[in-house]
Amino acid sequence: MNASIQQTAIVTGAGSGIGRAIAHRLAEDGFYVIVADRAEVPALETVSQLQERGFMARAEILDITDAVATQKLIDDAAHLRVLVNNAGIFEVKAFESLTVEDFRRMYEINLVSMFTLSQQAARKLPRWGRIINLASRAAFGARNYAHYVASKAAVAGFTKALALDLGEKQITVNAVAPGVIQTDMLLARPDLHLLRDQQPTGELGVPEDIAHAVSYFADPRANFVTGQVLIVDGGRSVGGTAAF
Repeated sequence: MNASIQQTAIVTGAGSGIGRAIAHRLAEDGFYVIVADRAEVPALETVSQLQERGFMARAEILDITDAVATQKLIDDAAHLRVLVNNAGIFEVKAFESLTVEDFRRMYEINLVSMFTLSQQAARKLPRWGRIINLASRAAFGARNYAHYVASKAAVAGFTKALALDLGEKQITVNAVAPGVIQTDMLLARPDLHLLRDQQPTGELGVPEDIAHAVSYFADPRANFVTGQVLIVDGGRSVGGTAAF
C-alpha cells in the first residue's frame, strides 16, 4: 500500500456482526474504512469504535438495492482500493412455504445488489484493486434455507466469473464462505449446542475469523490469488451433514 496515500475500503453491512469485525480488521491493516449500512445507529457505533481506536472511518447510510445510492457511495470514495460485499439477508423458511417473492427478495439483496456495486466499483478501482464477496458454507445445501442456499451458491459462481472478466484490469475477485459464526442472531438460536456439537473442533467461529480471511484477500501481496472461495467453517465442510 502506498504509505503516502491512505487507501479506502468500503464494507457493506458493517454496522454489526461479521461486517463490523471486517471493518475493524481492515482499519488495523491501514485502510480508511467506509462503513456502509442501512441502519444508522449501528453504523455510527462502528465508526465511533474505530475512531476511538485512532482509525479513520466514516458511515454511509444507504439501501444497497438502490443503484443510485450505491453509485454515489462509489463516487464519493476517494482512493478506493477494496470493496467488501458483506451485506445480505438470511431467513429460515420451509420449502413448501416459500413464495416467488421470497426468492426474488433474497436474490435482489444477496446477489443483484452485489452485481451492481461490483460493476460500479470496477469502473473506479485501480490496478490490483480488490472485490471481496461474502458467500456461505450453506451453498453446499441446508434444510429450510432453499432460497438462501441458492443465492449464496450464486455468489460463489458470480465471484469466479467476475474474476475472469476483471482479470485483464488486474482487479482480483475472491469470496469468503463462513460456516457457523457466533453473531447475535446465531446466539439466540435454541439449537446452538447442537450446532457446536457438529463442529470437528467442538467450537463455533467468531466474526474475527472471517475478518482475517478478508484481510488476506485484501492484502497487496495477494495479487496472484483470484477467483477463489475460501471456506472458513472449522472443517465442517469436510464431510457429513449439518442444519446449516
